[in-house]
Amino acid sequence: MDLQVVGAGAMGRWFAGALAADAREPITVTFVDADPDAAATAADSLEGNTDDAAVTRAPAADVVCVAVPIPAATEAIAAAADRATDAVLDLTGTMTEPVEAMDRHAPDLERLSLHPLFAPENEPGNVAAVPATGGPVTDLVRETLTVRGNEWFETTPADHDEAMETVQARTHAAVLAYALAREDVDERFHTPISGPLADLADQVTDGEARVYADVQAAFDGAEDVADAARRLADADGAAFEALYEDAGR
Repeated sequence: MDLQVVGAGAMGRWFAGALAADAREPITVTFVDADPDAAATAADSLEGNTDDAAVTRAPAADVVCVAVPIPAATEAIAAAADRATDAVLDLTGTMTEPVEAMDRHAPDLERLSLHPLFAPENEPGNVAAVPATGGPVTDLVRETLTVRGNEWFETTPADHDEAMETVQARTHAAVLAYALAREDVDERFHTPISGPLADLADQVTDGEARVYADVQAAFDGAEDVADAARRLADADGAAFEALYEDAGR
């Protein structure tokens, strides 16, 4: 199977590597990226091919997987869909707009939207999937990711994107707010709550700022965290207790 990955970032490289290593049939990988060096590096890591030409001039493939930043997803799907002969996949982080774009630009092909809910280095984990139209490619992808220990579950674009408001936008906002507000303390002062939270803040701030910015722009939620923090900061004793009880519920 010929797999073309549009986007040579961490997630695109992970997906190509997973299929190349563990699919039950041989996978030939080609990377397409606006950055020729990124495409070449990704190809070298898998002993694959690179195509650093303009996306509209890239070669055809059995399967095209779009793994670009969130703001570029629908445009990349529109540009790449006609190069696929069997299936179009997206691995971009949102689902509603990419699924609509795949339906519009690849109506006769298998279409699959995936969101691995982990960074590549933290595999295995949960993989959210919307198989708009299933078939042999979808089955192969599901089987391969499951063999690698991942938990595959099917959802809808609306349910996925609503969940991301909490598990990504609100979570990232809360952790980053703590990271911005905290001060250095002697490690011996950390509690069973503050210690893991500090470690989590370090983990989040070790990522790519652009990726986190794209998530905040794509999903609502950060303002809710800010509002909750303001209510806690302004609360007197009784109001704080009430908010505490509400949080527990």
